[in-house]
Amino acid sequence: MKIRKTTISDIDPIMAIYEHARAFMAEHGNPTQWGPRKWPPRELILQDIEQKKSYVCENDGSIVGTFFFDFGVDIEPTYRTIEDGSWSADKPYGIIHRIASAGAMKGIGQFCIDWALIQCPYLRIDTHADNMVMQGLLKKNGFRYCGIIYVENGTSPRRAYDKMKNGGTR
Repeated sequence: MKIRKTTISDIDPIMAIYEHARAFMAEHGNPTQWGPRKWPPRELILQDIEQKKSYVCENDGSIVGTFFFDFGVDIEPTYRTIEDGSWSADKPYGIIHRIASAGAMKGIGQFCIDWALIQCPYLRIDTHADNMVMQGLLKKNGFRYCGIIYVENGTSPRRAYDKMKNGGTR
């Protein structure tokens, strides 16, 4: 497998992956995180591609997964306030959002997290309380539960996690 930046020609396969992910999430007890709003919208993914923050995971030339990745200082506004806890560090971090698999093979989430940790050894990520699959992946990978952040104009809580690889900085 390999990870590369998304190109505009990848948009249709990516949107199909997100459709599959919404169905998978609903089948596994998480119908509200992305389902009702058909999240993420095509316009947002096109913006991610334009900003060069969208990535695909390929296997034998086929797109099998996709995600958003960025890194820097204070790059995620919804992470500025965290309730009932705190982040492990106040330093530059990487974020993974909108990670999804086509369902064709196992290990996509793990592969993407491993890649992101190489790019930036301090990661932050959040997920819906009902997303037990993602919470299991994060626990398996040694992420620490940090508290609650809010997305969507402060109305939708998310469980926040972080992980520091070897205590390094970017």
